[in-house]
Amino acid sequence: MRLRRYGDSGQAFPIYITVVGGLLFLAFAYLAVGQAAVNRNGAQTAADAAALAAAMNTRDELADQWVQDVSDPTKWLDIFNGRVNVPDSCWRADQLAAQNDATAQCVAVPPLSYKVDAKTNKTVGDSVVPGTESLQSTADATAVIESLCTFPPSGDDSALPELTCEDGRTWKLDPTDPTDLPGPEDLFDVHLAD
Repeated sequence: MRLRRYGDSGQAFPIYITVVGGLLFLAFAYLAVGQAAVNRNGAQTAADAAALAAAMNTRDELADQWVQDVSDPTKWLDIFNGRVNVPDSCWRADQLAAQNDATAQCVAVPPLSYKVDAKTNKTVGDSVVPGTESLQSTADATAVIESLCTFPPSGDDSALPELTCEDGRTWKLDPTDPTDLPGPEDLFDVHLAD
């Protein structure tokens, strides 16, 4: 009887190579997913920042308008509801998107919000997933401006109504001394819509 000299030795090596190759492919696939997620997060950051920048600029414009018309309380309601002509602030959205390496398409949505669609300048990049090398990520965001203050209708023309804001502060305004006026952040809140 003749003994086998090698037996089954060496049979595990092809299986080992196949398993290692499969694991490497999975690692590269996870890397591609990670690259796409990072690029998508960059697009969302650009969209959020751009929408907030446009809304905050409009908030500041509304606050400036209120300061100009502080002695005429009949105009206050229109200002707090955004029913006055203030310049479109989409240019700020473009600036912030560019700072986040993206482009933005901004639309003012009356009365007091901005919708921004952002697209990254960078692509997802080369990976084991075909077709990703030219894909750019996109995201959208909407920022809303809300009035924080209320006031009673003015019956006496010599005294300005009290301005009560959501932070619990009451502003007693003196038409002869407009130095102690609330700031834009006291009058309006800017936040991203859900």
